[in-house]
Formats: sequence, structure tokens, C-alpha cells
Amino acid sequence: MARNAPGNTSRLLGMLLSYSASSASLLIANAAQLITFAILARTFGADEFGRYVSLIAVTNIAVHLCGMGASESLVRRVPQDPSCFPRIFGHSIILSGISGAVLIFLGMIVLPHFMRFAEAPAENLWITFQLLLTNIVLVRLIMLGETIFLAHRRNAAANASIMGFALIRTLTAALACIAFDVNTVESWATWQMVSFILTLALYGFLAFRIARPDYRLDRPEIRLGVLFATPFIFRAFRQNVDLLILGLVANPEMVGSYGVARRITDSSYMAVDALNRLIYPHLAVASVNGIHHAFKLTMRILAIAIGLGLAAALFIFFAASLMPLIFGTEYVSLPTFVRILAPLILFIAIWSVAVDLLGAAGEHGARAWVLNLANGIGALVIGVAAWLWPPYGIFISAYIIEFSIVIASWLVVRTYVSRSIAASKDVQL
Repeated sequence: MARNAPGNTSRLLGMLLSYSASSASLLIANAAQLITFAILARTFGADEFGRYVSLIAVTNIAVHLCGMGASESLVRRVPQDPSCFPRIFGHSIILSGISGAVLIFLGMIVLPHFMRFAEAPAENLWITFQLLLTNIVLVRLIMLGETIFLAHRRNAAANASIMGFALIRTLTAALACIAFDVNTVESWATWQMVSFILTLALYGFLAFRIARPDYRLDRPEIRLGVLFATPFIFRAFRQNVDLLILGLVANPEMVGSYGVARRITDSSYMAVDALNRLIYPHLAVASVNGIHHAFKLTMRILAIAIGLGLAAALFIFFAASLMPLIFGTEYVSLPTFVRILAPLILFIAIWSVAVDLLGAAGEHGARAWVLNLANGIGALVIGVAAWLWPPYGIFISAYIIEFSIVIASWLVVRTYVSRSIAASKDVQL
């Protein structure tokens, strides 16, 4: 036992260093995103920013449809068999391109009837196209770079990619809004699109240095990818249906304040996300011979995730009073909304560990049933609540839904672990 102690200590130190680097990268990335959001919120003003938030709510849903979950197979399959990377890489690019084109086409047909960023119809259509291309297809392809690095256990490169993307967005917003007086979504759309195209060119060059993609579909992965993606789609719909409904029934200040509060809450979850993104490949390897083999590691992760979630919730709760100084005094409801939403981070941290275990073990069907059912029902409940009692009906509904996911996800994990243990005993007999 004593001989193994240095090796165990070395592995623990390595994991701590990796987590610290991952946390630091996500902290910097989320801080940069919040700064970007603050620049746009202060520059556009409450009315223009409220319309922009409504558009972002739509693209936040669509970006999870783009690619049909193909990127997950990279972090699941490649750590198990690195030789499959070119095929999975090409598979991801094909699905991202096809699904992205369909989403842009549908968006250009529907969105101009509800959201206008310019008076002339042709100009409004062009702006809509730029926003959809940028915030759906380009974002999905750029994020593929981080996934590729994580799949190859190149954590430093993955951290650099996520930080770089966030910093590029912040620098673009600062340059456009502060240096060149861009103060409308109409002008911002072009700036954002050009910066994202340049970023994609850089990330594509780095990814192609690892291996050239083999452009063919991996048919078994299509089904698994869809099962993996649907929970994110339903969750994104649930998380954004409130903004869509608020845009119809509430004043722009409330929409803008709620949108900023949501962004702050989502960003504060990064401490747990930093842990999960590093552990997922390890869970995939540990569960190859049965999900129960990864359960002990999962419980350790759960304890850490609870601590991180609690710390993040307390931090933004007490920092809420500073938000109007950062985002602008027009957003008078912002501190109250942030304080109400802060404790939700803890609930998300708890259930995210359970669904990550199911996903890493290849149990995408069970994972999809839990999250899709909860988010599908949740979207309906939140939509009705937002319509009947904005915005406080949303808050009550959100707590009920997140708590329900905690209970359901861990009950499913318990069931699958028990089955896995029983199956292993049968094999031994």
C-alpha cells in the first residue's frame, strides 16, 4: 500500500491541477461573456437589448439542434479508441452542416414575422441571416474545437480554445461598440459574424493538424447523438420559453433584466461544468464493463459538485447588488432576479452528475427519458406561468422542475447501477 501512495498522490495532484486549469479557463471565459453582455446591454439600451435577448433565446435552442448531438461521440468514442477520430470528426462536420442549413432556412422564413431589426424587409432578412448563421452554425463548429481537444485529453488546448473564443467576442464587442459607436443589432450582426468566421478559420486549422476528417456518416452514432442532444434541446427550450413569453407580455426592462439574470446564473454554473467536462471521459472509460464500476468515482464527483454549486450560489446572491453598476441603471429588477435564481445552481449541480454518468456509460435512452420528460413538461409549465404571472410564476416553476430532475435522475442511476451489479454477478456464476 505504501508503494502506491506516491502514485496516488501524483494522480490526485494531476487531477487537481487539471481541474484548476479547467476552472480558471471557464472562469475567464464566463467573465468575458458577462463583460460582452454588459457592453451590449449598456450600448443598445433596454428596448434594443430586449429584442436582441429574444433573438438569442431562439438561437440558444437551435444551436443544440445543430449537429444532432454528434460532438458527444468525440468525447465518448475517441478516448476509448483514438483511431476512430477522423471518422467521428467528419461525421460531426456533415451533421452540423446539414442541420445548420435547415435551421437557418426555417429561421429566415419564421423569425422576420416576429422580430424586426430594420425597416426594409430585405435588410431585415439579411440581418436575420447573419444572426442565425453566427449564433447557430458558427458557434456549433467553433465549439467543436474544444470537444476535439477534450477527446484527445489535451486539456490545456481545450481550455485555451474556450477562453480564446470568449475573449474574441469581448474584444469584438468592445471594438465595435466603444471604438466604432455600434449601438444597434443591425450594425452588431456584421461585426459578430466576421469575428466568428475568423475564429472558425483558426480553430479549423488547429483541428485539422490533429487529423483530417473522414467525411462519412457513422449511422449507429446518429441515433445515439439524437438521444444525447434531445435533453439539451428540451432544456434549452425550457430555459428560453420564458424569455419568448416575456417578450410578448412584459416590458423591455423586465425582459432585459431577466435575460441578464439568467445569463449570470448560467455562467455561475461554470465551476461545476469545469469538473464535469474533465471527468466525462474518465467516466466513459470506467464504465466500459458496467456502469457500477464508475459509481464510486461518481459519488466523489457529487460531493465536490455540491460544494462548488453552493459556493457559486452564495457568491452571486451576495454580489447581486452590484449588477446595476455593471450592466446599467436601467435594469432596476436585475438584483432581485439574480437573488431569486441563485440557489438553482445547487440543484443543477446535483442532477448534472447523475446524467453525466448515464451519458458516459452509453445509457442515452434513460438519460433522454429523464431530461426530455422533465424539460418538456417544464417548458409547458413555465410558459403558462410566464403568461399568467410574469416573472414570479417562472421562478416558482423553475424550482419545482429542477428539484424533480434531481429526484428522477438519481433514482434512474440507482436502478441502472443495481442492474449492472446483478448482471456482473450472473456472469461470474
